[in-house]
This record gives sequence, structure tokens and C-alpha cells, in this order.
Amino acid sequence: MTSATAQPNDPGESTESAEDRVRIFDTTLRDGEQAPGFSMDRRAKLCMAQALESLGVDVLEAGFPQASPDDFAAVEEIARSLHNTTVCALARCQTGDIDTAARALERAHRSRIHLFLSTSPLHREHKLGMSKQQVLDTAVASILHARKYCADVEFSAEDALRTEPEFLVEIFSAAIAAGATTVNVPDTVGYTTPAEIYELFAYLHQHVRDAHKAVFSSHCHDDLGMAVANSLAAVSAGARQVECTINGIGERAGNAALEEIVMALKVRAPRFGLRTNIDTHKLYPTSRLLTQVTGQAVQRNKAVVGDNAFAHESGIHQHGMLKHRSTYEIMRPEDVGIAETTLVLGKHSGRHALRQRLEALGHALDDGALDSVFKRFKSLADRKREIRDEDLEALALNQDPDATGPWHLTQLNTNSHLGGSASATVKLSHEDGREVGEAAIGDGPVDAVLRAIERATGTDMVLTRFQVRAISEGGDAQGQAQLIARHAKRDWHGSSVSTDIIEATAHAALAIVNRIARQDRDSSAAPALQGAIA
Repeated sequence: MTSATAQPNDPGESTESAEDRVRIFDTTLRDGEQAPGFSMDRRAKLCMAQALESLGVDVLEAGFPQASPDDFAAVEEIARSLHNTTVCALARCQTGDIDTAARALERAHRSRIHLFLSTSPLHREHKLGMSKQQVLDTAVASILHARKYCADVEFSAEDALRTEPEFLVEIFSAAIAAGATTVNVPDTVGYTTPAEIYELFAYLHQHVRDAHKAVFSSHCHDDLGMAVANSLAAVSAGARQVECTINGIGERAGNAALEEIVMALKVRAPRFGLRTNIDTHKLYPTSRLLTQVTGQAVQRNKAVVGDNAFAHESGIHQHGMLKHRSTYEIMRPEDVGIAETTLVLGKHSGRHALRQRLEALGHALDDGALDSVFKRFKSLADRKREIRDEDLEALALNQDPDATGPWHLTQLNTNSHLGGSASATVKLSHEDGREVGEAAIGDGPVDAVLRAIERATGTDMVLTRFQVRAISEGGDAQGQAQLIARHAKRDWHGSSVSTDIIEATAHAALAIVNRIARQDRDSSAAPALQGAIA
């Protein structure tokens, strides 16, 4: 572990050249992971830690080593695995905690010990049973002890926003004198407001002795829905570290969301005049990785990384977007790692968006034909929450959009094997009376099912995207499988819903096969029809 000497470019250093940078302190694996429903095993934690380092976080709080042997092991493994990000371990202001944190961080390339102690009157009386002087003495002694192991020590005054400001000045002044390189002002219970926290940070910068020798940090919870706003207010008042989590996960209502803070600083750079080291193109992939390892989905309307963050259904908005994207988007989806803006077709959509999507699907209609399709589209949209590509193609070809076939799935069986491979057997029936059965082996059950359907129908497809998401909760939750496959130099979309995700995948693949079959049939019928008319 790093000895108590200065570290080059240490996040705890206060230099003139770093005044325009906000350090991102990620606590997804500590404060976020301890929230109900977000528990992660050691492998998942390491995977997330590596993704967070790639994202560019300055400090990664890996866990609370004293909490359990497994937490200790996770911090220890992360500490020796990361090379650029400072790995931080949480510790109470107790000698045993500090010693354990130091042992967990021994092999870290860059390390920090994060001490915390309650300071508010409520916590002093009911949680600690300590006087102001006892709290101050304990904090100083703990910082001095931690400095024996590590040059980078952070001190947090738990429940700072409900602590007397003059006592915060006293304890932060003593903490800096004892060697704390970062002092954290947490809104532990999500109680404050932007104006209030701004005033507090301005007051602390003005009155804490040697304030310039430490980085002031903000850590806000979202109990009143203001964690991000409060964090940005603290930054405006001089905070140069923000403690946050991916997707805003954390105790109770969660923490300030990393992706929202980072993009607010980027989009509103002329106002804040500040930067971060975050590679914003990796925000969406990192968010999705967290949902995969925890099994907890992001709400659709979540800022920056939610499914609806760059989706538009309103006809007015879609019309504006088609003319100039800045009319309704203040940032580009590509900037956060999302492939493109989505114009969702539904009952609120207009002709412009419908025409654009039909043209993308290869159907260029004149105004009269478009009017006819638009009327039927509106009627269908009143019955369906979202219109899919196969629906649009059916409308353009004057078919029944609710039609299925020609292939139907009659039987599906899958088996997984040791080593990761799997086998699948399918039986399909065709509307002409044929029945076909096929079997295949794949890298997993999904791959095996797709191979079997390809063989049974004689349709060549290359899967380019496979996405699964839960659309309900509980043991009988439904999952939606969404596929994109390449066939004949074109992308084809298919989706299906089932309580069995393998079955949903099979039906989604069959939807693609059926669309290809129907188009081939209609294309071959068109010349014969023209000949008959002639």
C-alpha cells in the first residue's frame, strides 16, 4: 500500500491547474450496493469496478472492509486490479476499522481511506452519545491514525446538513490540520435544498481554516428528489468533488446520479466552466452493465440513460426533430453511448415521422397512399401501445397488421450442457399444411433456438442485436425479447413477450422469418398481378 507520502496527481491535491475540474467519486459499489435489491457478488463488483475505471472515475469507493469478510475480499481484489483510479475503502472513526481498511488497500496502486463520523445534534445525542468535543477529538485521532497508512484521507461529517455550521467549521478546520486531504459535506438524509447547500458551502469555504489545502466534497441523497440539483449547487459554491452512483442507486431513494451530474456539467459548460475526466460515451454501456449485474432495470424516463431519454412520440416533437435535432434535444445520444435518437411511432405521432420510417423500411409512398396508410395507422395506434416495423410494413402493403404466419411455433425444447453449450429442438407448422422439425446446438439456448429456426425455415439470418428486459415484476414476470437480424443486406426487427424468455426469443425470431417470407411472397406475386392487368 502507498505510504504516507504525496502521490502525483493525487485527487486529494489542491492545485491551481485543477480548479476547473470536478472529481467524480463513485460509490456505486459501497453506498449503492448496500441498498435493498442491488447486492452484488465479488465477481460482479470487480466487473463493475473495471468498467468504472474505464469510464474515468477519479475515486472508486470499493466497499466497507470491516463490514464482512466478503466485503474485505472484494475491496482487496479491486484494489490490486485497478491502475489509474484511486481505490477507496470506508471506515468508521475506529482503530479496528482503519486497520482493516488499510490491509484491504495494501496492494492498491492508488488508495484512499474514507473516514466518517456523525456530527449533527440528533446523531450526537441519539446515535453516538457523545459531546461536540468528543466527536472532534475522535475525528482528529482517527485521521492521524489513517495518515500512518495512507497519504490520501477523506473525512466525512455524517448528517452535515443538519449540523450547526459553526461546528462544521471547527471540525473541518481540525480535520485539515490533522492531514485530511478531502472534507465531505454529506446530505445524508436528502434534507437540503439547492439554495441552502450553496450557502453552506460558501460559508465553509470562507470560514474553515486552510480550506485551500483540501478538496471540498458533496454527497447528496435523493429523499426529496433534489440530489443532483443539490450536488450542482454545491459545485457552484466551490465543491470540487461529487460523490455519486451509476443510475442514482443507493440507500432509500438513492444517491445523486453520476450520469446526470456529468452531463449537466458538460451540456451547461458555459455556465459552470468546469470539466470532469469522464468518458461520456461510456455512460450508457456502464448503466446497462449495472442493470445486468443487479437485475434491476432503469425506469424508462430516467434522465440521460433511460429508454425514453432520446425517444420522441409526439407528432410536434417528431416534426421538429426531423427538421433539426436541437429543437427538442439538448444533447446527442451518441455523446452518452446511445446509438441514435428513436422516433417512437404511436397514437401521438404525425405524418412526417410515419413517412420517414416507411422510407427507411423501403416504402416510398406518394401523398395519396400516405394519407390512406396514415388513417389506418392511427386506427391501429389506438389499439396498440407501440407500433412495430412489421405493423408498418403490413399497412404499407395493404395487409392486416395483426396477421401472423406463414410459420407458427408448435413445439420448443432446450437443454443446457456443461461448458456453456446448449441444444434446441423446434417444430413449426406452415399455413400450407407442412410441418417441419429441426434441432441445433449453439453457444447457449438462445443461439441454439435461432439456429434451429433458421434450419427449419431455410432462412439465413445474422443476429446483430439481442435485448431482453422485464416488463412486469414477480415470479411470473413477463420478459420482452427484441431482436435485430441481418438478411439480404437489410436489418429486420422482431419482438415478443412471454414469461419464458427463451420462448419469447423464439417467437421474436419467427416474427422476423415471417416478415421475410411475406415480403418475398408479395414481391413474387407483384409481377404476375401486373401481367394479368396488362
